[in-house]
Amino acid sequence: MSRPVIGVAAYLEQARWNIWDARAAVIHESYVRGISANGGRAVVLPPDDVDAEVLDRLDGLLLPGGVDIDPAVCGQARHPETDRAQPLRDAGERLLLRGALQRDLPVLGVCRGLQLLALEYGGTLHQHLPEVLGHSGHCPAEGVFGEHALECVPGSVVCEVYGPRTRVNSHHHQGIDDPGGLRVTGRSDDGLAEAAEDPARRFVVGVQWHPEVSGDHALFARFVAACADRAGLVRPPAVPAL
Repeated sequence: MSRPVIGVAAYLEQARWNIWDARAAVIHESYVRGISANGGRAVVLPPDDVDAEVLDRLDGLLLPGGVDIDPAVCGQARHPETDRAQPLRDAGERLLLRGALQRDLPVLGVCRGLQLLALEYGGTLHQHLPEVLGHSGHCPAEGVFGEHALECVPGSVVCEVYGPRTRVNSHHHQGIDDPGGLRVTGRSDDGLAEAAEDPARRFVVGVQWHPEVSGDHALFARFVAACADRAGLVRPPAVPAL
């Protein structure tokens, strides 16, 4: 193919469409659009905790946002505000992430995806940020996005994409406590880690905000370009940020 093929982890939810009201493997279409609009070919990966061999046919992996990671994954007791557990999703995405890192595939983690990266690198999470930060600005209400400033570390991928300071959206109540082996490359004004990277790898970047919601092509363009390089393809043309 002339386009890099990028896997997007999907999840299982009850969904309604046409004549159906059934359990379905779903993913927000904006992730697919972010990849395809910037020269990639998205392949949706339903949860599977058996093996990660599908990665041998892919050029990159995107881990999307979604429900909370089960606190049992990092040995914590469940907080009353923690979402219902989705053990198959947790296990499947962790398996894909581990396999992608072993193959040196480019990885982009969004919100929950950043948190999975932190756990894979030996880090820990805050389960309920209002108790840690003293405010609910990172998730004002269910389905309502907040907005805040972001300070980026010079020389990082996020700084090259966004500059030293920008504003990003926000919808999460879990967050990174200890980033483990990742380098924190972006923080909000209240000190919370909002971006983290592994500079020793081709492209391993996690962000706590949602570029797919804001129509932000810049980060997707950088990710797809890294996937094209991994595949030995000509870099797809970058789409200017909106």
